[in-house]
Amino acid sequence: MANDPQYSDTSIKSRKKSTARFSNLHMKPHTVERSKFYEDMVEEMRRKMWYGLLVDPVQMIAFALSDPNTWPGSYLIIVSNVYIFVALHIERSLSALTMSEKSGYAAQMINLGVVLLFPLLILAVTTTNAVGAAMVLGVHTIIFMKLYSYHEVNRWLREEWAPLGLKSAMKHPGISSCTVSYDENNTGGSNIQEMVIFPDNLTVKDLYYFLFAPTLCYQMNFPRSSKIRLRFLLRRLVEMIFLIHLFIGLTQQWVLPVTRNAMQPFVEMKLTTVIHQLMLIAIPNHFMWLILFHGFFHSTLNLIAELLRFGDRRFYRDWWNSETLTYFWSNSNIILHKWYLRHVYRPLIEKGYTKWEAQTSVFILSALYHEYMIAAPLQIFRFWLFIEMMLQVPTAWFLSKFVRGFYGNAIVWVCIILGPPLVVYMYIHDYYVLQDLKANEQN
Repeated sequence: MANDPQYSDTSIKSRKKSTARFSNLHMKPHTVERSKFYEDMVEEMRRKMWYGLLVDPVQMIAFALSDPNTWPGSYLIIVSNVYIFVALHIERSLSALTMSEKSGYAAQMINLGVVLLFPLLILAVTTTNAVGAAMVLGVHTIIFMKLYSYHEVNRWLREEWAPLGLKSAMKHPGISSCTVSYDENNTGGSNIQEMVIFPDNLTVKDLYYFLFAPTLCYQMNFPRSSKIRLRFLLRRLVEMIFLIHLFIGLTQQWVLPVTRNAMQPFVEMKLTTVIHQLMLIAIPNHFMWLILFHGFFHSTLNLIAELLRFGDRRFYRDWWNSETLTYFWSNSNIILHKWYLRHVYRPLIEKGYTKWEAQTSVFILSALYHEYMIAAPLQIFRFWLFIEMMLQVPTAWFLSKFVRGFYGNAIVWVCIILGPPLVVYMYIHDYYVLQDLKANEQN
């Protein structure tokens, strides 16, 4: 299409008209060079955007599904059911008093360790693409967090139930600190008849509902909506399909060409080249992260919640109005924030640690988690993301002490645009370049 005579003639005619219109102007040499540079740049953009669209969804799908024979991901996800049933068996044994708390805790920690390390080992010794590896590790980290919450909440229930004895506990009308329910009319009134009580919650159905629900924190009775709204469901589905295609289009049309123009790993570039390359990609990369955020936290999670009639839909708050990084961290991903608050921050406070120590521990754990999720699928361990996130700690302290309002919000947005998303692109860039070099060496 780029070589079509029709488009070439149109381009030549437009150039002739432009030349005739400005032929009587006298320009200085450096002005002429500059205008020639801008003309060439505009012509290149027109050639790429008008005459040579690079968007090809089939190519992206083919990459994600490449070489099915080297797909350990699907098998690993199927095997993950083993860890789930092991966790359920341990909890049932603990509730029946056939296993001590110490032995049960050790067994659960070993099981959770296998959830994180076994897929990492398999992906390291097998050949797979980064998309499949990222999906597998994402699923396993979610299972890890959910099973840990499942164990902790049931342990709290056992501690409250223990003084009652087994027979009394079976007749006890639930433990109020860990049970929430709503009536079918969704009026906010409690419906005691439908509430699950301990240890009746230790069932396969209850556990798998929690595993599929869009939350990381377990409780016996989740708020439920009265029915599935088909119109709402279809809107979320259309949003997901549209945003996936938009994300793929921006990647192929905008990001990949910039990446191909600098086929050299960031670790081998000069500092000025690194800065130039990152500035070129910052805006499209930020657009893609906004699309990813809306597609996952709004469209996908609401779709899952609607299918399961899950009532708690608060997945994020107004993080875009953040005046401090602390507010952004706690409101951009409420699901993960609640898990850290419930299972890391509060237990540390109860053990006598200060708020600053507990917050720092949570942030270090979060930085390691994000590093694991990016570096492990790509098999590129740079620790760039961990370092960048740790640098945000003094920035957060500075903003909370000295800057608020409009200027604080502006600094937060600068940190968002030039922060973790850009560092993630650095990993993906190096992965793309190294894979291309390996393919050239093999050929």
